[in-house]
Amino acid sequence: MINLEIPGCEPLAIEHLVLDYNGTLALDGRLLPGVAQCLQTLSARLAIHVLTADTFGSCASELQALPLTLSVVPSTQQDEHKKNYVEVLGSHACVCIGNGRNDCLMLECAAVGIAVIQQECAAAVALRCADIIAPDILSALGLLQNPLRLAATLRL
Repeated sequence: MINLEIPGCEPLAIEHLVLDYNGTLALDGRLLPGVAQCLQTLSARLAIHVLTADTFGSCASELQALPLTLSVVPSTQQDEHKKNYVEVLGSHACVCIGNGRNDCLMLECAAVGIAVIQQECAAAVALRCADIIAPDILSALGLLQNPLRLAATLRL
């Protein structure tokens, strides 16, 4: 768990990290360099969940050695499926990271929503739904490894 005191906001007790896969953790179906190590480190404090349409069919093999829960979402209403997943976990206890239009609802309902802009780019609506915009996944995960960065970014 990550307990977060943000000046001007209610305290947060983050238990879950919910991530999109393609465009967020991976490019063209392959995990980006450095991501596995960051997820391994964060798994000591957070339950990690990856929600994906698995466009390239490589997600399970790319993530097999990591301590996380993988859920392949159906091809329709992916945004609703991702939001429902987060709500079942308890949106107040989730940080969500994504880049696509189908990530908007989960970014919006999470205690903290982070949109990333990388080689696949990001949907403009995902940026509008997020609390934080990060230039890449390692920067986004770095916020969770160093929670005072989150507090500094989100304070009122």
